[in-house]
Amino acid sequence: MAMGTYEQVIKKLDQLEIKYGMVDHPAAETTEEADKYIEGREGVRTKTMFLKGKKKHFYLVILDDKKPMNFKEFEELTGAKRVSMARPDDLKEQLGSVAGVVSPFGLMNNEAHNVQVYFDKEMLDEDPILTFHPNVNTHTIFIKTTDLMKFIKEQGYEPKIIDLK
Repeated sequence: MAMGTYEQVIKKLDQLEIKYGMVDHPAAETTEEADKYIEGREGVRTKTMFLKGKKKHFYLVILDDKKPMNFKEFEELTGAKRVSMARPDDLKEQLGSVAGVVSPFGLMNNEAHNVQVYFDKEMLDEDPILTFHPNVNTHTIFIKTTDLMKFIKEQGYEPKIIDLK
């Protein structure tokens, strides 16, 4: 399986003529750690959660990293059933990723196209620039929301916006 590596992410962004900012830093295991390396720079610090529902339904949920994920509310908003964090092997299989490096860029690796992408509305209201690890935790990428949506749509996904409280 061809992996959407860091280099491929950059290549794809360049092909799509998407401008982005990049900070190189030591490996960051947590969002708190990553945030230290990008202190003072504009952009919403995000967390991307890879979830699994019943019947092998997968969900990528992107929200402000300070906001807790409410699984029950997510189910109510989306109609998803029995949602929980996906297991590491699901993460590897579906996005070619590991915990701590999950981002929308992992969709490049989802050959089955069986992941539904959700953004939390509040995060999009507050700031157009979002931050992610580009499939590796030694870089943080800064990208405008509109450009990220373009990237996701180019991968063949239709992101939905939900209003998590």
